[in-house]
Formats: sequence, structure tokens, C-alpha cells
Amino acid sequence: MDTHLKTDPGAPSGFYEAEAAGLAWLATAPGGARTVTVVEVAPGRIVLERIVPARPSPAAAHAFGGALARTHAAGAHAFGARPAGWDGPLFIGSREMPTTAADSWGAFYAEARVLPFLAPALAAGYLHDGEARIVRDACDLIASGAFDDPAPPARIHGDLWSGNVLWSPDGVVLIDPAAHGGHPETDLAMLALFGLPFLDDAVAGYAEAAPLRAGWRSRVPVHQLHPLAVHAAGHGRAYGAALADAARATLALRDA
Repeated sequence: MDTHLKTDPGAPSGFYEAEAAGLAWLATAPGGARTVTVVEVAPGRIVLERIVPARPSPAAAHAFGGALARTHAAGAHAFGARPAGWDGPLFIGSREMPTTAADSWGAFYAEARVLPFLAPALAAGYLHDGEARIVRDACDLIASGAFDDPAPPARIHGDLWSGNVLWSPDGVVLIDPAAHGGHPETDLAMLALFGLPFLDDAVAGYAEAAPLRAGWRSRVPVHQLHPLAVHAAGHGRAYGAALADAARATLALRDA
């Protein structure tokens, strides 16, 4: 097997081990999305199979959408749950995420996926004080349960931007998860935020496997708060402004 080595001797404790645990957990979903195979993992390094690239296609996107729905359906024992068998830290990119678990999606999402990234975004100057207040107001609304639904926790990738969706001759392969128990609309919202090729085909495939709840498109800004907050903490002022815009759109849903 041709392999790819990722290494960083200065990586936080558990960094690559968390990646491997997330990939393994996602891979056990029956009929779910394919994940890259972990060949070896150790502190400061991970060896993965090398994926042969291919051009994106509508058919591959459609098949990926259905597979992603089946990954989500495999579930988790709580919102915020870590991958099965893993009791270490969680990361999104290079940033650590809280490992809080909860029965309520809204409370978990606001407290563990959005608010923790506001302080570093403010410190970096990428988010302004007034904007942070708007984001906190949106988080209060989310934590109140305004967007909760009866669906159980889903098994989500958690960092599903287009760069973590590799196109191979055999279809889509997922890499670099921030896997945890979450809401399926969060993965879909991140795909939309960073421009997955043939996104409409992927959504169609998803909906055929697992019909989406009414109004899901209107809730996209709610689910984009997490990736935007993460990016506002370290990737520039434009993401702070986008985070505030998503928070305003979230608050607008209260009166819709």
C-alpha cells in the first residue's frame, strides 16, 4: 500500500491518536462514507493510505451523499460524544475542542462548539466586541432549545469542508475528522460553507437515504456558526464578520 506520512513532533498530546480514533469510528458505520485507512499512529505522527485523486463527478457526489446519511444514522450515545473507545482530547484542525457531552443538542452546540472560540477570535482582533455580543445572543437562543428536534445524536465528521473530501476513482474518501456526536445538518452546512463540488447532487443522494427535516436550508447559518467561530479564532477578519452575519441570520429565525 502506498502511504502518506503526517508528522509534527510538537503536536499536542493525543492529536494524531484522536484523528485515528475518529476515522475508525466513522469507518464502522454500516454502508457509510469511506474514510482513509490508518496504517500506523503514534505520538507526533500518523501514516495513512495514499488516495489516488480523480475528478469530482455528479454520480460520485450523489453516492457520497447517501453514504454520509448512513454514517450519520450510525449514531452516537450523546451530543458531543467522543469516538467509541477514545477517552482523550478532541481537535478541529489544530485547535482543541471541549469534550462535553449532553442530551440536548442546542446546549451542547452553543457551549462546546461556538462559545469556546470567541475569546481567541477577540484576542486576535478578528472579531469585534459588538459582534461577539451578537454571537452570544445567538448562542443563548440555540441553547434554549429553539432548534432542537427529536432526532438522536448523529455520528458526524465534524470538520467536513471540501478539503477533507477526497475524490478517488472509487468515490469519495474522507480525511481529517473532528468526529463526535452531533447534528447531521452541521456536516451539510460545512459542505455548503466551503463549496463542495456538485453539492446539490450530494444533498439529493443524502435526502434519498434519509429525508431532511423541513426548513433545513434556513438553519444552515445556525450550523455554520461552529466552523466560522473556529476560523475567526485564527484565519482572519473576514471570518469574524461572517460569523457575526451567521449569528444575525440565526437570530432572525426566532421571529420567522
